[in-house]
Amino acid sequence: MGMFDFIKDAGEKIFKPGEARKEEVIKSHMGGYSDDFSKVNVEVDGSKVTLTGSVPNVPTREKAVLIAGNVDGIAKVDDRLTVTGTSPNFSNVSGGVASTEHSIGSGGSMGGHASAGGDGWQSRTYTVKSGDTLSKISKEMYGEANKYNQIFEANKPMLKDPDKIYPGQVLRIPPEA
Repeated sequence: MGMFDFIKDAGEKIFKPGEARKEEVIKSHMGGYSDDFSKVNVEVDGSKVTLTGSVPNVPTREKAVLIAGNVDGIAKVDDRLTVTGTSPNFSNVSGGVASTEHSIGSGGSMGGHASAGGDGWQSRTYTVKSGDTLSKISKEMYGEANKYNQIFEANKPMLKDPDKIYPGQVLRIPPEA
């Protein structure tokens, strides 16, 4: 959960001039994707969207935030969603990691670099800059350009073609597989 910043004048143009019920338009837009957003509530106040309700898993939560934020005219998304899916059982796992700083943090400005999402996010986010390609982003995030397909798959169906990304678009950067 947290507040996420987006570039207000970048994103899909889904509102008609003078659109009064932006909530319904965003909810309908989310419904065009294959994930289960049926229990997500949308509130719009100016250029800020607040998402409440529940989703079945963390990747669906992440996608909901990015779908709502990657809309022309939206500058912030307040993620208040809860995940209803079962939590994994780690009782028989041993070992550890020195730091998880790369994947845990609070939402914030994502001006051209990766940023961790809010509580419960598994992915990082990346704001596309002019001249970026998925291969270039993959090289920066994973150290290998050929892992671009991981980023593409994590952002489907928002991305329909790995060659069609635009400056200002915020992408999910999943943990390395």
